[in-house]
Amino acid sequence: MDIRPIRSDEDHAAALEEIERLWGADPDTADGARLEILMMLVDAYEEANHPIPPSDPISAIEFMMDQRGLSRHDLEPMIGSRARVAEILNRKRALTLPMIRRLSEGLHIPVDILVRDYPVQRAA
Repeated sequence: MDIRPIRSDEDHAAALEEIERLWGADPDTADGARLEILMMLVDAYEEANHPIPPSDPISAIEFMMDQRGLSRHDLEPMIGSRARVAEILNRKRALTLPMIRRLSEGLHIPVDILVRDYPVQRAA
């Protein structure tokens, strides 16, 4: 089994091609073991060289709404009136601690994501 560290984007691309070739291999075979090792190497390389920035609270809420097929109306019990939901999702008003608690529980979003700073367009 000739597996080497991934040190460049070229190595990364070659590893991805090999993963695609091995996809679906039985885990109890040499190809399955090779696939698992390559996936770990690719994951480590991507984490170190192409990190995904953490989601801001509003993006996380919108993602969960999309995943669950929810509308803005469905957020009213967690955020408040229709106008308040619009202000929050349009980034005109910041989330409050009670909103964060209800959204975390209702949408299953970790609190540490909901308490992150994000841009809010305050009225002049």
